[in-house]
Parts: sequence; structure tokens; C-alpha cells
Amino acid sequence: MGALSLMTAACSGQFWANALTPRWGYDRHVDIAYGDDPRQALDVYVPEDKAAGAPVVVFFYGGSWQSGDKSGYRFVGQALASRGFIAVLPDYRLYPPTTFPGFIEDGAQAVAWAQAHAADYGGDASHLFVSGHSAGAHIGAMLATDGRYLASAGSSIDALSGFVGMAGPYDFLPIKDPALKTIFAPRETWPRTQPIEFVDGDEPPMLLMHGDADETVYPKNSRNLVDKINEAGGLAKLEIYPGVGHIGLIAPLAAPLRMTGSQLDAFEAFVKEVVSDSPR
Repeated sequence: MGALSLMTAACSGQFWANALTPRWGYDRHVDIAYGDDPRQALDVYVPEDKAAGAPVVVFFYGGSWQSGDKSGYRFVGQALASRGFIAVLPDYRLYPPTTFPGFIEDGAQAVAWAQAHAADYGGDASHLFVSGHSAGAHIGAMLATDGRYLASAGSSIDALSGFVGMAGPYDFLPIKDPALKTIFAPRETWPRTQPIEFVDGDEPPMLLMHGDADETVYPKNSRNLVDKINEAGGLAKLEIYPGVGHIGLIAPLAAPLRMTGSQLDAFEAFVKEVVSDSPR
């Protein structure tokens, strides 16, 4: 499938996923600023039957660091809220005009905001998770491995309870795509753009999910990161989904497709296991 066809199919699927997403069972708070740029805004999804101290999940959507909008991921917010989590879905600056590390810095600010405001929505800041799909998983993984970004935003990696990555690019050198070469320029600093380069075994627990039929972000990204973390003494789990492609991995989070895969169940089980084992 060509890039244009893949993008068209993804956008069409996303439209129907959101159109069929239930409007009940949660409260949605939209367009909350976490910075001064128009792209630095987020939505919060709160379960109507929330229990005090609910885990908080900051989820970053994908789009090759060049496209995306939080309003297109209502299906993700609803999915996480349906499992009792406070879901925070930020927008972030894209290329152009920004390049690396602008979107990582925005991600750090959004996480720091979630930490500071978790209690306002019934969440527990001590149970704070980051997550994402595709380029969004890269953002979350950078925050969970390179402590400089959260520190600059007034937080720290120690504030993170865990990371859930879906089809993320964590180890994708050398860069061949012309647009990505510009986004991650200059070439001599490419290693600093790779989450795998910052692994030291002290990362928060991780669950990485990947489809073995993913031809957009190869499964080796998740396999390599899991192996390096575990070799360094950290804790990382890998879930490989046979026959599942790049978009197919996140599709079962949508309410009408939830019976087609176990991804949301794995997500929920991981968060609850980490919470039950805390403090880290």
C-alpha cells in the first residue's frame, strides 16, 4: 500500500472510529492550555464513575511528527476512560515549523501539567503513565528514557509509573526519509534522537506492543528496546500481535472494534499491575 493510500485509509478509519465512539460514560474537558503556543493544548477524559486516585495516562498520537490533532483521538480517550483511567491527550508542535526536540519538549510540558493537575480531575499524580502510538510512542519513550526533558519542564522520570508504547520507533537509524532527515537534523546528533540510546536500566516499567506485519515502523524497534532495557536490569514487556499492521495495532481501542484485539485489555492489565506494585 502506498503512503497516500495508507494515509487515506487511516484517516477514513479514524473518522468512523470517532463517529461511533460513545458520548456517554465520561466527561471530556477540551482545549486546556499547557503552554503559550496554540498547539500546546490538551483534552482530559474523566470516567463518570471515577474512583478517587485513578491512574493518569498521558497519550500522544502519531503522524510522523508532521500531522495529527487531539480531536481525532476521542476513541482513545474514551477507551482509557472506560477502564477507569484519567486520559490526557495533548496536541504538540509539528514539523513545520518545529523540529526535534520541539515536540519532545511539548510532551514534557504536557506531562508536567498532568502531574500538577491530576487531583483536579480525581487522578493520582503518583500513578502517572505516558503512552503513545507511532511518533507519539517515540515522544513518550524519549520522556521515559532521557531525563533532561521532564527535568526542564519541572518534573522528572521518577514521576512516571510506566510507559505503554504502541508501534513506536525507538531505534530507527539510519534515517532515510528526506522529511525525517530535516526533522531530526543534523546528522551528527541523530543518536540523541533515539530512545534506545538512553537506556540505563533505571527506566519506568514498560509495555511495548507491536504488530508483526507493521511495514511502517518495523517490529525490531520494540524488540530492540525491550532487549536492551532487560539486559540493563530494567523491566520491559513485549507483546507481538501476529498479522497486525501499523494502524491495525491501535484500531481495537475504538469501541466498535474492541472485540477484534486484546490491546486495550493488555494496556489495562499493565497499568493495574504497576499500580498494585507501587511504589516503584
